[in-house]
Amino acid sequence: MKLGIVGLPNVGKSTLFNALTNAGAESANYPFCTIDPNVGIVPVPDERLDELAKMYNPEKYTPATIEFVDIAGLVRGASQGEGLGNKFLSHIREVDAIVHVIRCFEDSNIIHVDGNVDPMRDLETINMELIFSDIELLERRLDRTRKAAKSDKSLNAEIEVLEALHAKLSDGICARAAGLSDDERAMLDGTPLLTLKPIIYVANVSEDDVSDPESNELYQRLKAHAESEGAEVIAVCAQIEAEIAELDGEEKAAFLEDMGIAESGLERLIKASYSLLGLISYLTAGPKEVRAWTITRGTKAPQAAGKIHSDFERGFIRAEIVSYDDLMREGSMTSVKEKGLLRSEGKEYVIRDGDVVLFRFNV
Repeated sequence: MKLGIVGLPNVGKSTLFNALTNAGAESANYPFCTIDPNVGIVPVPDERLDELAKMYNPEKYTPATIEFVDIAGLVRGASQGEGLGNKFLSHIREVDAIVHVIRCFEDSNIIHVDGNVDPMRDLETINMELIFSDIELLERRLDRTRKAAKSDKSLNAEIEVLEALHAKLSDGICARAAGLSDDERAMLDGTPLLTLKPIIYVANVSEDDVSDPESNELYQRLKAHAESEGAEVIAVCAQIEAEIAELDGEEKAAFLEDMGIAESGLERLIKASYSLLGLISYLTAGPKEVRAWTITRGTKAPQAAGKIHSDFERGFIRAEIVSYDDLMREGSMTSVKEKGLLRSEGKEYVIRDGDVVLFRFNV
């Protein structure tokens, strides 16, 4: 999973990226500090994997990972090349989902590119640049399809869909909010529209507001907008996340408790991202390795096996499965087998989140 972190300059993107990844991206108080995208691979926190590691004491511990891409600050006019905008927009096309960081705090010491803090204006600035870029892409496809339709009338239905979407985009409506059916979305697979990508809004709030973001009027306005388009908004304080990133497990837990925060921003962002993209994790466990594997919800056993190796999918025989909760309650795989809790599942079985799996296959 690759998530692109976007936003205007000086909203806290690189600070948040550094906190999430400990990658040391340059963060400074001036526009376009980030030019080339910074990339960081982040392990997905999973307590289930930690408990399995205690049970098996494996030689290798391999969590699932997420790739975060810190994309340079966009500005008004980016779709026409302002601030190296076209280059930055191309980076966004490569990600699975967008994390849009929006500043929701006042601080006279941190310059805002537009002179004052207004999250709805900032959101609209970014959205409009993405929309303008999508309109240009859609117009090129429309032009090609109209020419092809002169000799293939079956393309007229596609043209109707493209024209309707073009009208929505021209009205300032993002493609993801345009009411497209599954078939219409499939029709657009070859056209990587930026505003069709799933999105999570991250409200960068002050330290004073992080434990109670609802008291922040700027956050409330952003949240109302997110709800109107069926998106999620997460309140974080990028500066606090940077401090959390420097702490070990026990210190981190104590710090979060003192701040009145149940989970770090990273943990909440990862959970929201998995939900947004319809992802789950299944687990494999043994003395050699304990590992989490990320798959799309609804994946059947052979295809899940293929995540480990293509031979597993081709030669799939069955999957031996126990739920994580059953394994933890019984305390060992031996006890699981004695209690009849180890299931043998075939090709039609849909893998569930937290399944502990051993695949049987022919080479």
